[in-house]
Amino acid sequence: MRWSAGLLLYFLAIAGLPLEAGPISGQPGTADIEIPLRAPEDTEIPDSAEGELIHLGQQIATQTARYASAYAGNALNCTSCHLDGGRMAGAIPWVGIWAAFPQYQARSGRVILLSDRINDCFQRSLNGRSLPLDSREMLALQSYMRWLSLGVPVGSRVAGRGLHRLPPPVAKPSPARGQQAYAEHCAACHGDHGEGAQAGQVIAVSVPPLWGPDSFNLGAGMARLNSAAAFIKANMPLGKGGTLDDQTAYDIAAWFTRQPRPDFAAKAGDWPNGGKPVDAPY
Repeated sequence: MRWSAGLLLYFLAIAGLPLEAGPISGQPGTADIEIPLRAPEDTEIPDSAEGELIHLGQQIATQTARYASAYAGNALNCTSCHLDGGRMAGAIPWVGIWAAFPQYQARSGRVILLSDRINDCFQRSLNGRSLPLDSREMLALQSYMRWLSLGVPVGSRVAGRGLHRLPPPVAKPSPARGQQAYAEHCAACHGDHGEGAQAGQVIAVSVPPLWGPDSFNLGAGMARLNSAAAFIKANMPLGKGGTLDDQTAYDIAAWFTRQPRPDFAAKAGDWPNGGKPVDAPY
């Protein structure tokens, strides 16, 4: 069954839930408010048709190749970057994301919707193809993100959302130093050749490949030095985020972002209005 964007709003309305995640957009003062990241528990998912969609969205996010196999193109899941089901501060959480769109995106040079941002990830980070806007997969992912964002006022800032950019490195990031640091801090999980590991291969959870044909492509945000360094600093090694110094995070990022990965055919259309970041790899 296919679902239209209009049907999504209709579905939420008949479920008796507000169409906004908080106060009306543009309410004075909301843009200056930072609120704590409060991620709901799975037990709070409603026992209803809406809840079924939320569960499906969570399954797609955590096991993308299984539940969105027609659209995912590599061995990553959405939650390879959005850790803990999109709930973890400093790991690009989705809590509050429903209230953040529409928004202007410099990379595409236009105002985008949440559905556009989701498809960005499918095309780039998952090296796949866009979800049809009326697909059940798109509806489910948006339902899950909306549920994570309930109670977040439109225009407010959620603490820990996005990535905390690091200050400029003291020394020029060194792939040579990064290779050594990768061997020490990263290879035990991600593999000597960045190949990652799938659940069942000694480990209990999937570890994403960092380069090679099953990793994210050249157009993904994680292919950028500064983004990768910020993510490493906040979250790696897994469970020990914040233990590496900034320079080491930059060096590791300089190593693995330069390794072979799939190209992104549409990269020539990025930043059409200028302003391409200095760390963009193309």
